[in-house]
Amino acid sequence: MYRIGWFSTGRDAAALQLLHTVWRSIKRGEIKAEILFVFSNREPGEARESDSFFKLVRRYRIPLICLSSNKFKQRYEKRWRTRFEKEAMKKLEGFYPDLCLLAGYMLIVGEEMCRRYPMINLHPAAPDGPKGTWQEVIWKLMEEGATETGVMMHLVTPELDEGPPVVYCTFSLRGKPFDSYWKAIEGLPVDEVKAKQGERNLLFRQMRKHGLAREFPLIIATLKAFTEGRVRIEEGKVVDSAGEPIEGYDLSGEIERKRR
Repeated sequence: MYRIGWFSTGRDAAALQLLHTVWRSIKRGEIKAEILFVFSNREPGEARESDSFFKLVRRYRIPLICLSSNKFKQRYEKRWRTRFEKEAMKKLEGFYPDLCLLAGYMLIVGEEMCRRYPMINLHPAAPDGPKGTWQEVIWKLMEEGATETGVMMHLVTPELDEGPPVVYCTFSLRGKPFDSYWKAIEGLPVDEVKAKQGERNLLFRQMRKHGLAREFPLIIATLKAFTEGRVRIEEGKVVDSAGEPIEGYDLSGEIERKRR
């Protein structure tokens, strides 16, 4: 059985919903795998949202490992991250995941942990797209007048958002419903649109809506592709079923078929 390690801060409803969605897909047999453990950098009692997340993990009878990164920050200040990750890896001894998914895990992962576990994370842009938060990505796409964007899963490295793409999907930012929204900001500096309308801007909202609609399906399709051997991580490189290095596995067609 393919073994998935799950890393999450459990800070919001999206973290809870993603775990539920993947767990349900496993139970239905869509993903032939098991969630080996859930690791969180929060402990019970730190936040209401994470407590709700932990409750769901226990309901699904998944082993839960908690270690408060906040306590390490307060206690050590300097080099707290190294101390935290060493203790985290001690707690995870005896677990041997084939793949680890960062699902709303709000810490940068250090070099030693990246070497120990093959880890992937979601980024709300296509390969070679903008870096940063989803908000920063959208504003940059608007500034560039982009015609296409996407969502990808990338290999986790100590450098934030710098890991190579593992899988991805793309979609057009032209045609319906986007063209009328592009026309509404034609000739306006994006900084002005940002200052006056912010995230209420209709083009901004449409970009976010279409990206979000593909995030969960991409995660499900990614785990399925790994369990079926269509894509693998070997010695820090992304390879296809034949073991040949690839620059990301394109799941666009699969994602669009699921959305119909």
